[in-house]
Amino acid sequence: MTLLQRALLIALAVFATVVPAAARTMQLQDLNAIVGVSDVQISPNGKQIAYVVSRANLPQDRFNRQLMVYDLATHAERALTFERRGLASPRWAPDGSKIAFLASAPPKREPQIFVLDLRGGDPVRITTASRGVQQFTWRPDSRAIAYVTSDEPPNKKQIEKHHDLFVVGDQDYLSTEAPTPNHIWLINADGSGNYRLTSGSWSLPGSEPPSSPASPISWSPDGRSITFTKMANAYDADSDFAVVAVLDVASGAIRPLTSHGKYEGYSEFSADGSKVSYWYPFNGDGAAQNDVYVAPASGGDGTDITKDEIDTNVQRSIWMPDSRSLLISGHKGTDAALWIKPLNGSARRLALNGVQPVQAFWLDASVSNTGAIAFAASEPHHPVELYYLSSANAQPVRLTHYNDSIAALELGKVESISWTGPNGFAEDGVLTYPPDFVPGKHYPLVLNIHGGPNAASITSFNGLSQLMAARGWLVFSPNYRGSDNLGEAYWHAIVGDAGDGPGKDVVAGIEAVKQKGIVDDARIGVSGWSYGGFMTSWLIGHYHFWKAAVSGAAVNNLIDQYALADNGVGWRYEFGGRPWSSPKMFAAYRAQSPITYAASITTPTLILSDTGDARVPITQSYAMFRALRDHHVPTRFFAYPVGGHFPGDPVRSTDVDRRWIAWLAQYLR
Repeated sequence: MTLLQRALLIALAVFATVVPAAARTMQLQDLNAIVGVSDVQISPNGKQIAYVVSRANLPQDRFNRQLMVYDLATHAERALTFERRGLASPRWAPDGSKIAFLASAPPKREPQIFVLDLRGGDPVRITTASRGVQQFTWRPDSRAIAYVTSDEPPNKKQIEKHHDLFVVGDQDYLSTEAPTPNHIWLINADGSGNYRLTSGSWSLPGSEPPSSPASPISWSPDGRSITFTKMANAYDADSDFAVVAVLDVASGAIRPLTSHGKYEGYSEFSADGSKVSYWYPFNGDGAAQNDVYVAPASGGDGTDITKDEIDTNVQRSIWMPDSRSLLISGHKGTDAALWIKPLNGSARRLALNGVQPVQAFWLDASVSNTGAIAFAASEPHHPVELYYLSSANAQPVRLTHYNDSIAALELGKVESISWTGPNGFAEDGVLTYPPDFVPGKHYPLVLNIHGGPNAASITSFNGLSQLMAARGWLVFSPNYRGSDNLGEAYWHAIVGDAGDGPGKDVVAGIEAVKQKGIVDDARIGVSGWSYGGFMTSWLIGHYHFWKAAVSGAAVNNLIDQYALADNGVGWRYEFGGRPWSSPKMFAAYRAQSPITYAASITTPTLILSDTGDARVPITQSYAMFRALRDHHVPTRFFAYPVGGHFPGDPVRSTDVDRRWIAWLAQYLR
């Protein structure tokens, strides 16, 4: 290369840094460029952070996952593993010398525990659980790991000979076997000495995504006891009768921690071992939001430490190393909030300056022995990254930059909006503007309604809303009653009022947006997934100003939901009874089911669902589809031949968003 050529290359490089390329709006393909950051775990000494990075692999229709470590002193990032299927749950050994994690392993590709010695060598698989490992935790001496796995069915040999009928309990209609109990085992860190610690027809809870992880097991600091959640049987839908228990590892003796007898979970020993925190609903009401209790490790109900100061549904509670305070998370307004709650003092909300920790049902964070906090979070115009608080008094620092290219796009402004709703409730939501928004101009309005219903729309990065905004639409995400961001009274207002009250809340929010003078009243669409799909179906059956609707995995028939879904029997808490307990109760379920009003629907509607959805059975989408077709309403129904409540692979997930937006665009011209 000549000197002239080198000079020209240097000049071009300088010009490229001085004159940035023209920004463009977000496009569908940008969703697959977003890098995931999750499973954040800070080392015990607070010097390094382990986390999982995932990237879409479209040709193979999966996500490539890597275990990464970030060094806080050098700011260096390095990969510890490459393309491990099912990689999840990295956990530091208490002495910091090793990291254990879950990954799929042959022959059945069930998750197993692998241990990586940070002093050198490859990860070593230490478990061979035939039904896979659900969760695990290091013993405080770093020499062994307690883990949870499901028992083999007692009639395994008969099943192999096709005598595989089973007794049905409180489980979803897609089940092909009765669940078996989950129990605790202990294995040495080198894979030797695999011991069963618990047994019986009772069970530890499993995990039913989308929801919090299974209630974690927790060691006492002396390594003698484990606190866990004990269910009377193996049916996850019966978890309302779960209690916190304490296992004496040496003797195998199990004792209850409290006297409540139900609704308990998510217990954790304090660092000094004298106390146990756990979750229990506000005032012991099965339909109420989660509060945090702290009890003596020796036993007792303890004290509710959140109800007087932190009026929110708790998404996580983590002991701080002083054993005198906890990190509490939950939605507050349109924020994902964090608090430090001393046992003897007032709660203090952390200043996060618009950073929104990831806490969809569970806060993705950890705390070191130094009190430093690491967590995954996003900002309104920046997808998820790794963040760090050197202490609870510090300002959050973004450590990684995987998604800077997405943040550099021309994105729409995101703002919180509030209004006074029916029953005098102070209500809120999130409004996303088109990137080229002009004040005073009238724009189509599209609702992107959250699921749950016990969740919330917050001012975090939302790829689907930004894609809609890039089409020139205002995007409104209202928090209707039942949302978990406006306190117990708002959460509880949905009990016995699944559709009517929330529907009025949404319409009141639309009126608040209209008051800004920027909405084209003739072009309003509505959409949502899960309970957002329920709200969509309800709204198009009761209000008739919609131009188009997208109803994804919608709860359309609450009686079918009760009878067929994985956690459907829990609806008895929302209605105060079971649908067949009386004609009046049956009528109440019917009255709050969107399918009851299908004959009133005139809105062109796209229906989407997974064939293997145990959370909201696809039968309900079929019923709505038939009803709309019979009434000559323009409709299309696409079913994805996969399990789960939403397609978990990048190809199908992208297809959902493509069809969602194309349907709305067809009618909002």
